[in-house]
Amino acid sequence: MPNLLAERLRPKSLEEFIGQSHLVGTDAPLRKLLEAGKIASLILWGPPGSGKTTLARLVAKYVDAEFILFSAVTGGIADVRKIIAKADGLRKDYGRETVLFVDEIHRFNKAQQDAFLPHVEAGTVILIGATTENPSFYVNAPLLSRSRVYRLQEFSDADMALIVERAVTSFPEIQWDVDAVDYIVKSSNGDARSGLNAVELAVELAKTGAGRVTKKVVEDAIQQRASYYDKKGDAHYDTISALVKSLRGGQPDASLHYLARMLKAGEDPLFIARRLLIFAAEDIGNARPNALVLATSCMHAVQMIGMPESTLILAQTTTYLASCPKSIASTVGIGAAMSDVDLENLSPIPLHLRNAATKLMASFDYGKDHVRYPWLEEKQSGKKVTQEYMPDNLRGRRYYEPDWE
Repeated sequence: MPNLLAERLRPKSLEEFIGQSHLVGTDAPLRKLLEAGKIASLILWGPPGSGKTTLARLVAKYVDAEFILFSAVTGGIADVRKIIAKADGLRKDYGRETVLFVDEIHRFNKAQQDAFLPHVEAGTVILIGATTENPSFYVNAPLLSRSRVYRLQEFSDADMALIVERAVTSFPEIQWDVDAVDYIVKSSNGDARSGLNAVELAVELAKTGAGRVTKKVVEDAIQQRASYYDKKGDAHYDTISALVKSLRGGQPDASLHYLARMLKAGEDPLFIARRLLIFAAEDIGNARPNALVLATSCMHAVQMIGMPESTLILAQTTTYLASCPKSIASTVGIGAAMSDVDLENLSPIPLHLRNAATKLMASFDYGKDHVRYPWLEEKQSGKKVTQEYMPDNLRGRRYYEPDWE
């Protein structure tokens, strides 16, 4: 079923646009540009259903330009050439600008994105790219430098309530329970498109019934809460970053929250287990050595058991790691040691630390005066054994300094 509701309710002006006040509110940067009738190429970066397409259409309207919608998923370079030819003709024959809206521009590879550059520079098109992914990683640097990047946020619950209310009132023949409307607002998770889809589906179900939308009708329409999570995109990295930072901050509740987000979104449980194992060594270390043992067991158990039972194993390990004392002494120590290996002129390994595998080697003082078991020698003689282990140029250098109580 085509989503006619979203098109019918699409804002026709900035006054009708709900949310994104940091961009289109009073004295906001994008609003100032539009009201001045001047616009440059833009990159609109934000999650699904945050109004990127609507804003692009408003840009074209405010600058009185032709609007061409192009999807990087279904289109190719040949289609781009046709669009450019059309835009060039409009500009030469009628003096009319063209706004080329490239949806999901991150789907284009760097070579394909290069195809836009000469036409953006020549002013043949005003390019507006929409992406759910960080443009720093997915948009060509030359194209990025010629565009203004605007970050869109998920709609707040207050904004979603206004959007859903606008949709609900467009069906005056349908009765709505208050808790049904509230459920749509909450389950949409800041995604306006998801909320409008839910309203439209609930209306279709209500028409086959008593003409009333209850919470049960909405639950049947939605089935599953909207959640944006791309296992290869920003959400993947942002969520695991939030989990690790929560573990580091000793917050088991927040850690469980981000673990739940990933598991609900279908994240690979082995990926999570690997991150927990790395965290145990990197951030807990010898402050609680058993953390590494538990994290290793967790990873093996996840491999053997699979989902959904691995949820419990991951949750147990997550809360344990969050609650452990933390130490980065080993992490800092190996980093400093490797830095010295890279930067210092390394003195030879002291002869007394080298193994005298032959009589000839022993004649060159390999292993000479080395005390193999210094703690035993000290116990038997009652005297402190002084023995140097560092190369000559690094004598006295310390790498490992325990940092826990």
